[in-house]
Amino acid sequence: MKILVINPGSTSTKVAVYEYTKNVFLTNILHSFDEVLKFDKVVEQCEFRKQKVLEVLSSEGFNLKEFNIVISRGGLLKPLESGVYHVNDNMIRDIKAPMAEHISNIGGYIAKEIADIIGNNVEAFVVDPSCVDEFDDIARLSGLPELPRKSFLHTLNQKAVARKYATEYLKKYEDMNLIVVHMGSGITVGAHQKGRIIDVNNGLDGDGPFAAERAGTLPAGQLVDLCFSGKYTRSEIRKLLTGYGGMQAYLGTCDAIEVEKMIQQGNKKAELVYSAMAYQVAQSIGAMATVLKGDVEAILLTGGLAHGKIFTDMIIERVSFISKVLIYPGEDEVYALAMNGLMILKNEIKAKEY
Repeated sequence: MKILVINPGSTSTKVAVYEYTKNVFLTNILHSFDEVLKFDKVVEQCEFRKQKVLEVLSSEGFNLKEFNIVISRGGLLKPLESGVYHVNDNMIRDIKAPMAEHISNIGGYIAKEIADIIGNNVEAFVVDPSCVDEFDDIARLSGLPELPRKSFLHTLNQKAVARKYATEYLKKYEDMNLIVVHMGSGITVGAHQKGRIIDVNNGLDGDGPFAAERAGTLPAGQLVDLCFSGKYTRSEIRKLLTGYGGMQAYLGTCDAIEVEKMIQQGNKKAELVYSAMAYQVAQSIGAMATVLKGDVEAILLTGGLAHGKIFTDMIIERVSFISKVLIYPGEDEVYALAMNGLMILKNEIKAKEY
């Protein structure tokens, strides 16, 4: 059973090949900013990225006809329950006209295009899209009926890390309460209650803790004044919130390694900003502990920022009284995608229709 995994990122595309549970090939195709910026819309990158994937597979000697399944990260579709979804015509339609621009949108499209090239009844699937919505109704109210809270998060990695923890401790994910924190260019803090993410900050629009390039939750009145100040267009405001906010806005970089070097060189401003980001992550963890009524098996820190010991230590110092804290640096998305593909091939789980 040969599985092709595709995971698009903002300036890269991860490609992996698995034979059963064994990873036989893994690469990260890098795309320059110039290459991706020439496309006005994310969906316009599909053909470009598909060709890059095909070129890599060909150069490594893989025969497309050997693959049994193509599986990818899912994007910003309609609200869905967690699971594996067949890439059907309805999904392709919504990928072409997405509710918001995000690189994860095109994973399913590329997977479907390659599956069609392979033929032989090989199908394409996506796993745990960013739009997975398992909220309790009480979590949807924001304070204004016109502005319901929405579930947008790093679902794939949060679920994968939660299940990894459960496996390591010989427990069932569905039997535990966990707080999982994905920390990268955006940060999402999820309350996992017995297999469901019942509350999380909106990672798409950038609320919650500020992050490497997201502004986080802002003072509402001041934000309204900024929007109507005449200094910014709507598009520019959106970029401030989800591209040029957070560390980028304060320090001119979204690279945590660079920021840690600045701190080690005695840069007090960098130290303050980094500490404030950890402070806000800890605040959100505390909030999710109340959602779970204090019944928290563990707090799991993951994502790229989890590699930084300075950062994780600052968080742990504030939240270790709630529960034990474990660190899973980076992300486990490629493996999670492959294992879901394997379960589909072995008929251990049934794919859902979008």
